[in-house]
Amino acid sequence: MTQCLTMASRFRSKFEKRIAHALESAGAAFEYESIKIPFVKNHHYTPDFVLSNGVILEAKGRFIASDRTKHLLIREQNPEFDIRFVFQRAKNRINPRSKTTYAGWCDRHGFLWCEGKLPKQWLL
Repeated sequence: MTQCLTMASRFRSKFEKRIAHALESAGAAFEYESIKIPFVKNHHYTPDFVLSNGVILEAKGRFIASDRTKHLLIREQNPEFDIRFVFQRAKNRINPRSKTTYAGWCDRHGFLWCEGKLPKQWLL
């Protein structure tokens, strides 16, 4: 690593700035926030309904961003589960500034969905 900072660099706190100053004074080579290290939090998902055929039904009135992200991560980490959405109103937009509807988001990401009444073929 090279000493690539000057004291004009921005730090998140005065404490970090003091540490950077101490490192520079000691002649230590360092970089500030130069890498990103991914990590996964260990969470658990409790499905709304699990059918005897293994299909998981998730009932949604509102479908907020954190739920959408959560379901993408669940599927990525657990591809063996068949999660399907049952919306109150599938034509609702994911947020007021977006043209994407709940249904459109599901279509784009490969999730099956329905509005209100469950398709009989889901129950078989």
